[in-house]
Amino acid sequence: MCSPAAHAQLTVEITGAGANRLPVAIADFTGERIVAQALTSVVRADLERSGLFRLVDAGSPLADSATPAFEDLKARGADAVAGGSVAMAADGRYETRIRLSDVPRQAALGNPAYLHTGAQLRATAHRIADFIYEKLTGEPGVFSTRIAYVVKSTGRYELKIADADGSNDQAALASREPIISPAWSPDGSKLAYVSFEAKKPIVYVHDLASGRRHVAANFKGSNSAPAWSPDGKQLAVVLSKDGSSQLYVVNADGSGVSRIATSSGIDTEPRWAPDGQFIYFTSDRGGSPQIYRIATSGGNAERVTFEGSYNVTPRPSPDGKSLAFIARNGGRFQLALMDLATKQTQILTDSTKDESPSFAPNGRMILYATEIGGRGVLAAVSSDGRVKQKLSVQAADVREPAWGPLVR
Repeated sequence: MCSPAAHAQLTVEITGAGANRLPVAIADFTGERIVAQALTSVVRADLERSGLFRLVDAGSPLADSATPAFEDLKARGADAVAGGSVAMAADGRYETRIRLSDVPRQAALGNPAYLHTGAQLRATAHRIADFIYEKLTGEPGVFSTRIAYVVKSTGRYELKIADADGSNDQAALASREPIISPAWSPDGSKLAYVSFEAKKPIVYVHDLASGRRHVAANFKGSNSAPAWSPDGKQLAVVLSKDGSSQLYVVNADGSGVSRIATSSGIDTEPRWAPDGQFIYFTSDRGGSPQIYRIATSGGNAERVTFEGSYNVTPRPSPDGKSLAFIARNGGRFQLALMDLATKQTQILTDSTKDESPSFAPNGRMILYATEIGGRGVLAAVSSDGRVKQKLSVQAADVREPAWGPLVR
């Protein structure tokens, strides 16, 4: 077991953009030239990648203290403009100041400042993009979040963690045996996952800061599919210790296992509802794989999906109003989204081998794994199906994505 230096970074390609994108100008930042240019380019790339913004040429550079040329920006079609300046602070760090303005109203929307080192440059740019995103859309940005995924190359599996744009990737674990089902703790400090390094599936909880981990489930038979409770105190897991694969809840430290569902079929792929009241899961108890939910205290399971003969991998949205899952549709396995109130379902992708959906913490995008040319890649689609991205690693299979939480 080892954690080698990263050798292959995810690259992001935008393959579709949303309609009615907000026109925004991100002027070149002023001050420390190399730092200012790097910050500007990352902020622009973040906003462009979201599919919600159309970047407009700002004309000249714009310091945070300067009054924007509103009439010129209006003529260029910009609804908002951001400018900034970078200066060396007394303690040797950089101080970056931003001003975001509403162009039609000619009014400032915010003027935050950020202290950072050169090594924190990309992280700071993501925070700036999050600030702009939230001010202009009213919902939190996710550019500062992280994603986890598994890279498979010849005879080797790596559990990777990267920024949401695929940069700054690091290996949390490397093994010759498969690693599957990474799941972020609600505070973003830990990952639960399944490793086959002991020649059987065992659930581990990995502390990202220390690099240490502990066994959360290693019972007789298979231990799989960990899912965190919203308070981070428990994991739903799938165990076969009493026969077929069934749902259990265990404390995050591995203590206090209890069974929550009983069926004659296979129950798997649990996922907690955001309010902690229910656990969604996949089961073939009715004859074909479908999605059910059960109260976390146990009781009778309620079937959720009825269209089609194969619906698996339920993932409730962060607001609990919709459910992403994989549906078999004419022989193709595609990402679907159901409105839980109306039960209306929309197919979001046109691929054929989708798996492992994972919501962005603001619910705006869904990350998933798919296959292109026989190779596993990650892709993302907006919850309305309009914005599409592809994330891939050169010459490797990428699978099992998990989008980390918002961490303030």
